[in-house]
Amino acid sequence: MKQEKLYFLADNPRYTRRFARDVGSRCRDASIRDVARALHLDWHTTKELEKEYLREQLRRAGEPRPKTIGVDEISVRKGQQYRIVVSDLLKRRPIWFDGPDRSQASMERFYQWLGPKRCSKIELADSKKG
Repeated sequence: MKQEKLYFLADNPRYTRRFARDVGSRCRDASIRDVARALHLDWHTTKELEKEYLREQLRRAGEPRPKTIGVDEISVRKGQQYRIVVSDLLKRRPIWFDGPDRSQASMERFYQWLGPKRCSKIELADSKKG
């Protein structure tokens, strides 16, 4: 049996890429729960369509080559649990969010991810102090 790949289908074959883009763009301004309710979708389906949208946004943005970075922390859970977010300040977009906490070791993970060649291009790093 031969199967044809239909370019317009999303990763979830029940939806089109256009619909996945619509769901993802709505999630930029509203919670997943609110988007799911508005479109009569399951929360998990909405989350998967949003992730597909975000993967496409990352693919289009290309590999980050920051010259100026900003380092901040965001709360991810109650109880003082934070993660590091690194942004390209010239392009005004986040480029990395990872690490188990806000320690120096977590920041080292960013530099390892970026690699020595791209790290050498960084001219300025700025961090926000709470």
